[in-house]
Amino acid sequence: MMMNPPVPTLEPAFEVVADLGPLEDHGMTRAGHRRIIPVTGGTITGMFEGEILQGGADWQVVRADGSIEIDGRYSARGADGSFLFLHAVGVRSGDPEVLEALLRGDDVDPGDYYFRAVVTLESAAHPEFERSLYLASYIREANRVRYVAYRVT
Repeated sequence: MMMNPPVPTLEPAFEVVADLGPLEDHGMTRAGHRRIIPVTGGTITGMFEGEILQGGADWQVVRADGSIEIDGRYSARGADGSFLFLHAVGVRSGDPEVLEALLRGDDVDPGDYYFRAVVTLESAAHPEFERSLYLASYIREANRVRYVAYRVT
């Protein structure tokens, strides 16, 4: 008997507000147009409550079409003292004028661009978080990024 795989659903899991430092434009490298945006702090709420720690970053490659490959890696310290490592891989894309407005720090309606990532978690204190994938929907603001992450069931 042929069985069908389960249809995934999304359940809200956590929200991140990450404060960002100034963009470092490394120019054209062998990987492409490299940009690095430092993570300088922030908060995480939901299934894990705590603060985003300084020291992480989003390592970006700007594609020829202007879309941006996202590779964010940063840590959080929970209210209970435990640590959580977050790794977000995704894409931000949109019309060139919208992406330019975001780069300038203008307020842009999040419906005018696409900004999604898959987030994986690591935590010795919370191994249950490591057993799932999370899909995040983002809003880029002038000096921070906000997203809600959903557990893929």
